[in-house]
Amino acid sequence: MKFFGKSKTSNDNNNNYNDRTVLFVCVENAGRSQMAEGFFKKYASKGFKAQSAGTKPVSQINPIVVEAMIEVGIDISKQKSKELTDEMIRESDNVINIGCMDKNFCPRIWLPKVIEWNLEDPKEKSIQEVREIRDKIEKRVKEIVAEITTTTQK
Repeated sequence: MKFFGKSKTSNDNNNNYNDRTVLFVCVENAGRSQMAEGFFKKYASKGFKAQSAGTKPVSQINPIVVEAMIEVGIDISKQKSKELTDEMIRESDNVINIGCMDKNFCPRIWLPKVIEWNLEDPKEKSIQEVREIRDKIEKRVKEIVAEITTTTQK
């Protein structure tokens, strides 16, 4: 994987133009992408930020996902499901599609350059199944953080 291939300049319309952004996307933005955002915020160093969004956002974050994240010390209960916008895509250095549960609303349809993770959706899963998905997401996020840390230190 190659992260952060482009560089923002002070001419960007972004007040935090030095921050590098990873955008985690899925369909509902109620589970996987929220967990990825939470883990990235925990592990990434200063100068990096995460956001998440979905093509068909829902009214609330999956409560079992919230519970599973609290178990590892990350509270995502106040996060909101957000709709994916063109601005989010433009402002992001990298976009990661966590997975698709609905082929008609799959984010990769609208994204030119996307990193695919293809992880199972936690919707309607038991807490144990959600923990397994959470742990896979945490592992992937740690890999990203290790890579960007190495890349930016060069």
